[in-house]
Amino acid sequence: MGETRLWVDIGVMAVLGIMSIVALTIIFERYFFITKTDIMGYSSIDKLESDLTDYMNLLASIGSNSPYVGMLGTVLGIMATFHEMGLSNTNANGVMEALSQALFATALGLVVAIPTIFIYNLLLRKVKKKVVAWKVLHG
Repeated sequence: MGETRLWVDIGVMAVLGIMSIVALTIIFERYFFITKTDIMGYSSIDKLESDLTDYMNLLASIGSNSPYVGMLGTVLGIMATFHEMGLSNTNANGVMEALSQALFATALGLVVAIPTIFIYNLLLRKVKKKVVAWKVLHG
């Protein structure tokens, strides 16, 4: 494997790893906060909604952008593969192996995105239910 492709892989995997750790942290924090929030302690619907949706925009951003980070890794990996091919006499097997490794970045980006967006939507539904419950109690 070429040195350039190695650094591309390490960089993309590191960014996606950080994104997944941040997403998991937000998911657990938001789940426990939302489920334990006592809506009776809020006199304002705006304050309740603001507290319940803290960090949700970051979770949505991670879910929507992680596929692009993976695709960037794939594109950079393919570019590095073509560059290496131009510098040396590479056989077809080596090219196919390098291209499949480059595509792994896109797959990893989707692995981060799909559950993040799914759980984001579940959490958003919990927020909406709490807001509706507040409105019913405070008429």
